[in-house]
Amino acid sequence: MCNIFSINSRHKNSWRLFIFVTIFAVTALRPTIAAAHQTPNTLIFLDASPNRIALELQMPLSELELAFGNNISKNPETLNEKFGPQLKEYLKAHIHAYLKKNAPWNVEIETLRMDKGKYIENGVNYWELIANVVIIPQWGNNTRKFTLDYDVIMHQVINHAALVSIRSDWETGNLNTPLADAMVIGWNTRDNVIYPLEINLQQGSWFKGFTCMLNLGMQHIKEGTDHLLFLIVLLLPSMLLPHKKQWGGFGGVKCSLRNLLKIVTAFTIGHSITLLLGALGWISLPAQPVEILIAVSILVSAIHAIYPIFPGREALIAAGFGLIHGLAFASVLSDLNLSALTLTLSILGFNIGIELMQLFVIAIIVPWLILMSRTLVYPFFRTGAAILAGIAALAWMAERVFKQPNLITQVILKFTDYELWLVFAVAVFSITVFLSARIKKALFV
Repeated sequence: MCNIFSINSRHKNSWRLFIFVTIFAVTALRPTIAAAHQTPNTLIFLDASPNRIALELQMPLSELELAFGNNISKNPETLNEKFGPQLKEYLKAHIHAYLKKNAPWNVEIETLRMDKGKYIENGVNYWELIANVVIIPQWGNNTRKFTLDYDVIMHQVINHAALVSIRSDWETGNLNTPLADAMVIGWNTRDNVIYPLEINLQQGSWFKGFTCMLNLGMQHIKEGTDHLLFLIVLLLPSMLLPHKKQWGGFGGVKCSLRNLLKIVTAFTIGHSITLLLGALGWISLPAQPVEILIAVSILVSAIHAIYPIFPGREALIAAGFGLIHGLAFASVLSDLNLSALTLTLSILGFNIGIELMQLFVIAIIVPWLILMSRTLVYPFFRTGAAILAGIAALAWMAERVFKQPNLITQVILKFTDYELWLVFAVAVFSITVFLSARIKKALFV
């Protein structure tokens, strides 16, 4: 089973609470690493993939200063500019990994950045240095079993500890899911030594990782109501012919299917391009403007469904807005810290999952729209559906601009549990009005 849990700003407090409870339990049971007073500890999040291990270190600046020196807490905002190279060398000197001690793995410090926040357990403000570390195994070794020899800070601060959590494991399908068995690195005062940590991951496979990414893509679309709504609303007038700056009548089954294929293909090409570029880290935008633009895309599609503002150019619009939607898709993969080959497979599986779910949704909705578009009821249905979609888009825009849920978005969230029932209702309504129109026509002929 593929577990999904994005560790972003919304979930960071959940991670901290999980880590704090674990630290409290471990320090209570292992007095050898407990201090006379509660001290901030380092958090290490481990992301495992077939040919590399990625670590995210979250190190409290006050503790790091005791080991590194240089009065680094004086101006934390400029720490990276002043001491970046020295800090990277310091970290490399105190982080080692290997299967055999005489054949150490390559350790690289990729990025350093500062973060400011507040400890949830006591409300005290903190600065911390976040380091992204990549460990590459020796040729012939795999990442399922290795030794992590780590003593950053604690080589000087005896009551400091590092809590290691497996955040994601691509080969087993566990993606950004907090696991219960966190591990502690700290001084064993009985032996006066810091013992290396043995990492032993359960067996996985490339196939399991790939299928998990496929499922993740399907799940992302299934839960991404805004992505689906954009596509469905854009398809509402796809079976109609524009006439005198208005939507005319049914254009025929061939015309409908041709327009449908153009729109879906263009949207796929658009989001695939930015999904690839974003996942590779070649393009990146903050999440908030991307989410706002997705809501704008729905609003534009809703207006077009009522009044043809770009007739015949729906495919171009689908491709253009697809680029925006792809950036949102890419954020799911960019946080997994995968190597090039694993990332390529992940992008492929994720994209296939997206397309399968899109095709499924289109297959269960579009036939009823085509059927209904051949009746006089369809203009009213199309306009009503577009108005509702426009209201939803405006509500999402407000929520994403002000970062505050509103009544409409909360109602939409509740209705997502009944999506299949809504499709069933549309199907019944479509069949009913179509048969009624046919019966009336037969009676009056």
